[in-house]
Amino acid sequence: MEWTEATCYLNGEWRPLAEATVPVLDRGFIFGDGVYEVIPVDTVDGQRAPYRARAHFERLQRSCDAIRLTNPYSVEQWLDLLDEIIDRHPWPRQSVYLQLTRGVARRDHAFPAGVAPTVFVNTSPWAEIPAEQIEHGVAVVTHADERWLHCDIKSTSLLGNVLMKQYASEHRAFETVMLRNGFLTEASSANVMLIKDGRLCAPLKSVEILPGITCDATYELARRHGLPSEVRPIAAAELHSADELWLSSSGREVLPITELDGRPVGEGLPGPLFQQMRTWLQADKRAEALRWVERRSGRARDARAA
Repeated sequence: MEWTEATCYLNGEWRPLAEATVPVLDRGFIFGDGVYEVIPVDTVDGQRAPYRARAHFERLQRSCDAIRLTNPYSVEQWLDLLDEIIDRHPWPRQSVYLQLTRGVARRDHAFPAGVAPTVFVNTSPWAEIPAEQIEHGVAVVTHADERWLHCDIKSTSLLGNVLMKQYASEHRAFETVMLRNGFLTEASSANVMLIKDGRLCAPLKSVEILPGITCDATYELARRHGLPSEVRPIAAAELHSADELWLSSSGREVLPITELDGRPVGEGLPGPLFQQMRTWLQADKRAEALRWVERRSGRARDARAA
């Protein structure tokens, strides 16, 4: 199956993705008035399962609350919907995208009254992370963070991020790492963390940074396995003196940065703690897959009992 042949969920109905349409007066189209999530699905020990799906839907709720958008589904309902869209498609690795907007109304900046939100969910094949990136790392460039001051909301208004991703492309880099007032915020589509003297460090959570699900998982695993870690302001100069630099996101898991603004990071190769964290993440994915299978089995038992 090609991704263009996929089935999507739109406002309570399943339909071919190629036939799904949204009115031009949808506020997501007119204003970018909406929020979204992207959830990775992988096949682990023969079972397809999302990674940290519940955390994604909890973050979706926080984004909805932040923009005063009514979330039409509970976390459990979202999990059931996720389960169904995975089952409807054959791909062993999937990237599930879901978006909520404030709905369709006459164009006016103020929130409309009595309008139902637009709900859209689709999935597509998720390619394997290239071995080259894991074995040799990626190059990044830095740039001033020129986005708005609510980056903690996973908003569909992503023009600032798009421009930064384009900046990276034009400079033959994989990502743009952004700095605000001389301190690290994040990359255009990933969180950033560093290793210095055997300690994992990342910026403090604030309105300037999207709280990353994989970033949180990384810190949880570091604490679980005794790797010293801290969150604090990180000055730009620390990036250039780091022993290791990492990117983290749902689609890339954790990737090593081995070149920063044309200069090598550390020895210019992925470091030993990256290799260790990657091993821990793969083990955590297996544990998450087991919990997903157990949830599915429990729902099936409940349905039979009913």
